[in-house]
Amino acid sequence: MIRVLAVADSDSYLKWAAGLLDAMPSDWATELLVVRSPIAPSESQIQAAVSGTRIGRAGGSGEGGGGLPPVLAARRLRRAAERFRPDVVLLACTGPVVDVLAAEILDDLRPRPAFVSGLPGISVPATEKAWLYRSGCELFVVHSGREVREFAAIGAALGGGGSAAGGGVALARLPYLDLGGPVPAERDRVIFATQAKVPRRREERETVLLALAALAEARPDLDVVVKLRGRDSERQTHNERHHYERLWLAMAGEGRVRVDALRFATGPMHEHLSRAAGFVTVSSTAALEAIAAGVPLLILSDFGVSAEMINLVFEGSGCLGTLDDLAKGEFRVPDGEWCRANYFHDDAESDWLDRIRELAAAAGEGGLAPARSLLDGPEHAAARRRARLRLEVPPRVLRYGYRARRRVRRYLKAL
Repeated sequence: MIRVLAVADSDSYLKWAAGLLDAMPSDWATELLVVRSPIAPSESQIQAAVSGTRIGRAGGSGEGGGGLPPVLAARRLRRAAERFRPDVVLLACTGPVVDVLAAEILDDLRPRPAFVSGLPGISVPATEKAWLYRSGCELFVVHSGREVREFAAIGAALGGGGSAAGGGVALARLPYLDLGGPVPAERDRVIFATQAKVPRRREERETVLLALAALAEARPDLDVVVKLRGRDSERQTHNERHHYERLWLAMAGEGRVRVDALRFATGPMHEHLSRAAGFVTVSSTAALEAIAAGVPLLILSDFGVSAEMINLVFEGSGCLGTLDDLAKGEFRVPDGEWCRANYFHDDAESDWLDRIRELAAAAGEGGLAPARSLLDGPEHAAARRRARLRLEVPPRVLRYGYRARRRVRRYLKAL
């Protein structure tokens, strides 16, 4: 029996980890934990992340059994790992957290497990930064043939990881593309999936909300929903400067929109999609969930199609459109060839489970050659200390420290 411990640090990585564990053979022993940090998900975000997986159906699999995956400080996480004695540790975390967990907090577990990491969504184009932070892991999991080729090329050029030749890259199907249950007879919703990073400017986000409001006005038969990753008070994997719900309330207060024209909601994406007649986003992995659910969609191109907008992969998909298309409710059906080349490959092409079996066997026999991190040098020591501090110090104390530092800087600048 293979024992797999998964560690997540934010809402999107937790959803990915729960999905990957769900796709593993039922006779493997699995455990899912959340490491405490400033971006740790709230209880409602944790519930949404594990919804539809066997962890969610069983009410979670936390430390000691039962309940949702617990949020643990770094030291408690280490003790939980020692008790569980994993063959494989899945580090489903943001880059700096993966690095410090593999290099320091969990590095001397005995027997030494294999470390696996990856990215929870669309990763086109591949970046050196993503590889560098995860170069201390034996396996890097991505979700399309294009991503495998691009990250393998980066690995071959930079070294590190499970193989100096970039061989430590494995292919999996995005685990949450197959969630969901029976499709209701009525599909009466349009879902807008927000993205924390793009578009960046407040004015751009307001134009999206205005187009959604125009659709709601023209189609009163539709329930137009802005699907949030978290409420304004909740943290996400990436900071969101202009939160859509906050913007909408401000626009309504200025008399620019009718406050009840749109509905704002959280919760599992697959549940929202089950009622969806259309889906729209600027850039979100949820677009792939919409395709898997057979929901017509629209990827907004008004703000550009580029690596910076995280929507470059949708070129050639047939799903790009404009705010005018959104206001008219004109959604698209993706091109079949594009789907097969991007994330909807045949399951037989996925090799991640076989690669994990090989790593677990090598770890059990004591013959696993640990991956060499490219961030082990003294020039990266300070950054690693900062990352570890974020895991070991309670977030509230960190916030007080950051505020005090800003006050001191302002005081010194005034002098």
